[in-house]
Amino acid sequence: MANIKSAKKRIRVIDKKTARNRRVKGHLKAVLKNFEAALAEGNFELAEEKFRLAEKKLMQAAAKKTISKQAASRKTSRLAKRFNAAKAAK
Repeated sequence: MANIKSAKKRIRVIDKKTARNRRVKGHLKAVLKNFEAALAEGNFELAEEKFRLAEKKLMQAAAKKTISKQAASRKTSRLAKRFNAAKAAK
């Protein structure tokens, strides 16, 4: 346990940031799962809507440094690739 006032504050700040990052990552997982479900269903209108939401949420998480910019871009690219492949196969 920290004794110095600034160290105690850092612990509080880190706890807040950790909680925010966990919420954001949990929300990202839910959004990506919704996209996957819509894609598996074959509902491309809903899947496109979910894809746009997923892309937005990924970029917001990257802007807040919850995930890296490269990771957000990579995930978006992979989602787009899968969406376009499923659409073309239809």
